[in-house]
Amino acid sequence: MSFVDGKNPNNVMGGLKATINNPKVSEEAKESARERLNEMAESGFGRKEATPDLNDNHVIGGYKATLRNDRVSDEAKAHAREMIDAAGVSEDSQSRSYTTEGDEHENHVLGGYKGTLKNPNVSESVKEHAKEVLDEHDAL
Repeated sequence: MSFVDGKNPNNVMGGLKATINNPKVSEEAKESARERLNEMAESGFGRKEATPDLNDNHVIGGYKATLRNDRVSDEAKAHAREMIDAAGVSEDSQSRSYTTEGDEHENHVLGGYKGTLKNPNVSESVKEHAKEVLDEHDAL
């Protein structure tokens, strides 16, 4: 990253954006900040050289959030969809949470009964019921 006058251009651009959005700043100062920000953007300062790491779950999560955000443009949503597809994320893994239907749900329930058998705070009658359920499913 190249620094201008010893300053990180990303920090400078952030300060200029803050100036533009600050209600206590004069219109003249805001206009000056807009001009400087445009100059920096045109000269390429503050741009990331590398593409996003599509193997990073946080990056993919950000793109997924973009798809669900009503305040995001259709163009941004199309870009997010392209990035998710490029990462090879399957349709099943694009949901917010996993489904608890079918085998996965049953495995969680049976796991709960197994935990019951080893929990010292559970009565013997409850442990017996858990053992019966597990025996029915041959899960021991």
